[in-house]
Amino acid sequence: MKEYSYFDIGANLTHESFEKDFMEVIEEAKQNNVKRICITSTSIEDTKVSLKLLEKDQNFLITTCGIHPHYADTFKESDIEELRKLSKHPSVKAIGETGLDFNRNYSKKENQILCFESQIKVAQEQNLPLFLHQRDAHKDFMDCFNNIDLKVNAVVHCFTGNREEFYKYLDKGFWIGFTGWICDPVRGKHMVDLIANMPLERIMIETDSPYLLPKSIKIKGRRNEPKFIIEVAKKIAKLQNKSLEEITQIFFENSQRFFGL
Repeated sequence: MKEYSYFDIGANLTHESFEKDFMEVIEEAKQNNVKRICITSTSIEDTKVSLKLLEKDQNFLITTCGIHPHYADTFKESDIEELRKLSKHPSVKAIGETGLDFNRNYSKKENQILCFESQIKVAQEQNLPLFLHQRDAHKDFMDCFNNIDLKVNAVVHCFTGNREEFYKYLDKGFWIGFTGWICDPVRGKHMVDLIANMPLERIMIETDSPYLLPKSIKIKGRRNEPKFIIEVAKKIAKLQNKSLEEITQIFFENSQRFFGL
């Protein structure tokens, strides 16, 4: 019998859509061979909620701890000390979601950069991986690492960029996370050749639940869940011309290695 093990490296389980059926979502994920989920935190308050949620199943759930670029305008120096304290929790396995988002610009660019660079320092201090967000800000994003000897793992989550960006990330030592975005025949079309030929040593998969429901899933409503991560793996396996079993093993082991589990 074939064995499949999925690690959803990024699920926004603090989202209000999961409030009423959180444990049901977790149990259904387990029934669909998901072995581990990392809850994505986007603010200090969000991290505190994540830490309460993972008490329900600490052997299955881990979390990140960080401030999303959307909230950079309210970032203050005291937040860094708070992040340091929260990051010492044994279930906090990465700093983030942090980075730059010049697509929506919910926060000023200079504030995003300050908030981002501050969290890179925290990750280095605490020896924790970085969970990164980049949208329409590739050059400035890379510039934030110019004068840094990065000693920790870093994953660019929900990668939707082009071939040049992909290989610049790999050259920098970054890891890459793919979501259901690649299952969209329109939005993911430009990544087909890249995915078919990419090396897999630093590739991981995620759902970004409740967002980015794979197009192949036909359900009432649009809420994505960790149990649907199989669709991301199936898409990559097909493009790579590899078995689903081989692909899932590679991604699970990559994820374990990335988070130091």
